[in-house]
Amino acid sequence: MNDVTGKSPHTSPQPAASHAKRAWQSDVIVDLIKHYGFRYIALNPGASYRGLHDSLVNYGGNDPPLLLCQHEKIAVQIAHGYAKATGKPMVAIVHDVVGMLHATMGIYYAYLDRCPVFVIGATGPMDESRRRPFIDWIHTANVNGEQLRHYVKWDYQPASIEGVPDSLRALMRR
Repeated sequence: MNDVTGKSPHTSPQPAASHAKRAWQSDVIVDLIKHYGFRYIALNPGASYRGLHDSLVNYGGNDPPLLLCQHEKIAVQIAHGYAKATGKPMVAIVHDVVGMLHATMGIYYAYLDRCPVFVIGATGPMDESRRRPFIDWIHTANVNGEQLRHYVKWDYQPASIEGVPDSLRALMRR
């Protein structure tokens, strides 16, 4: 994916609105969220995406604002309500296997209502050598989207940050 200058987002300089120098791969995701104009992010904080959460607050300056939720389904339902009211998608971030399982009913209801919701799901390290004992093993899925693939518009689990810009661009064109 290229920005208006023709440069890839993961090699272009930091955006003017950033609050810190780009230093982490998760900063690329923050740039993409801003690039596509998402206004809010609903999330239930989870360790499986702690790097993205950190980038949203420190690099992104909490812009778009984070709406903290007590449950993943609530995060998706807030995004669903926003889409219903505005006709525009909102981001909901859920963590690994259990978070996505909790979010599935909310995603299904948004599907039935034909409301655009953009769900970012995390997983543990795909590289086994980087997994912590026990916890990363039980919270890592080969294909986290498998549990909802039959009723979503698009799902993709990039293996590296390089796959994120193109997958998001493909989704936004649909």
